[in-house]
Amino acid sequence: MTTPTIYTGPSPEGVPCLYADADLLVLVKPSGLLCVPGRGPDKQDCLSARVQRCWPEALIVHRLDQATSGLVLMARHLAAQRALSTAFAERRMHKSYQAVVQGIWLPPDSGSAWQLIDLPIAADWERRPLRIIDPVQGKPSQTRWRVLTTDAVAQTTRVELEPLTGRTHQLRVHLAACGHPILGDALYADAATIARSPRLLLHATALGLAHPSTGQWLHYTCAADF
Repeated sequence: MTTPTIYTGPSPEGVPCLYADADLLVLVKPSGLLCVPGRGPDKQDCLSARVQRCWPEALIVHRLDQATSGLVLMARHLAAQRALSTAFAERRMHKSYQAVVQGIWLPPDSGSAWQLIDLPIAADWERRPLRIIDPVQGKPSQTRWRVLTTDAVAQTTRVELEPLTGRTHQLRVHLAACGHPILGDALYADAATIARSPRLLLHATALGLAHPSTGQWLHYTCAADF
């Protein structure tokens, strides 16, 4: 496993670049910024638009929710985009997140650090783009989680999360379904939990992948700022 040299050149506005080479970019998306343009003139400012002002050829490989912060990959050319997209689709990427959730959440088996959430997720067609747990129509969805710290005074738990599948809103839906919604989650938390943070406390902290040209395993990290 190799951690590449940190990039020190110019970065897009408000989007730190951790690494850049001829094939890929590793960026840190702030919470509140779209990954790609949305509908309407007020939704044109986004990660891809800012990055393309520095690297016009840059291509989206994967996305984070607008409210989620953290590591995002972009490709520098079509072949790299295809290779990285295939790696995501075939689950050959390692991704981990941190979140702060409502309540003290301890695993039922204290002898095992990692736990598994295995709950199928489906579109909530009445309230799109929301998702729901649906044992009949839902697609298989799995998330590994473990406790990092608890705060008895605040009644919160910081958890590390590893999505084994890549469903829309997967982490947010799974944690809410377990009774521990993420602080600041305007889509899946109750009003009191939303009010506890001005932003969603979910951050993509680590990303591991095989380099699309060399095959060398690379590992990038970015600590959460909450």
